[in-house]
Amino acid sequence: MTAEGARFRATGSRASSSGTFRALGRAGLAARGVIYIIVGALAVQIAFGKGGKEADRQGALQTVASTPGGTVLLWLLAIGLAGMAIWRFSEAIWGQAVPEGDKATKRLSSLARGVFYAVVCASTVAFATGSGGPGSSDKKSKDWTGKAMHDLPAGRWIVLIAGLGVVAIGIGIAVAALRTKFEKKLNTHQMSPGVRKAVRTVGVIGKSTRALVYAAAGAFIVYAAVKFDPGKAKGVDGTLRQFAHTGAGPWLLVLVAAGLIVFGVYSFCEARWRRV
Repeated sequence: MTAEGARFRATGSRASSSGTFRALGRAGLAARGVIYIIVGALAVQIAFGKGGKEADRQGALQTVASTPGGTVLLWLLAIGLAGMAIWRFSEAIWGQAVPEGDKATKRLSSLARGVFYAVVCASTVAFATGSGGPGSSDKKSKDWTGKAMHDLPAGRWIVLIAGLGVVAIGIGIAVAALRTKFEKKLNTHQMSPGVRKAVRTVGVIGKSTRALVYAAAGAFIVYAAVKFDPGKAKGVDGTLRQFAHTGAGPWLLVLVAAGLIVFGVYSFCEARWRRV
């Protein structure tokens, strides 16, 4: 690395670890927690036949909007999500605050997450201003699957590979969660032994549950490709509802919903102790 490059890296590292970037990242993690807690609560309502909203991001935003001061809360969520995107982009430029955080794979991971949260932020702003919204996760999944299948060369195989990729990512996240690898990203030295044990438990349950939902959604995309039927694809809402149609009945959905709520709680733990 040249002297100029080293100076740029050092300047960037100081900037990315500044109070502003830390505040943005923590605000984003808290916003993520709010959304997952609401999605989990909506899924519980669906399990007991009381759900009128989709158990996905659109349903969460609708729920927030219907509360007193909902518009203000939506803007606060949008600000938090913007903070998440900016923080992830800073990691893509200067590296993550973890061992070997400057590796290309970690930078690309941060870049992808930055793009994702930028899109989520934009859709939240659109919802807050009344000019649109994120749209149903099921509809988006079916639309994307259908467009890819019918408009792209070898589209069916592209959808199949994409679905397998989502399944693989979900399994990978679950395995990493069960091995408690997420603790490397936390300032565990700031926790008491009891708090660390509680955060570890919440992290394993929450992250594993979210991984399960993603893997199941990926499996439905694979199924849609095999059947050559975009209607078989499901988003988060459709995937969660499917859990209620298993042999375990609505109680499996209740367990999964509780896991998503736990992940929301873990997001607040990250907002407090994440190395940002």
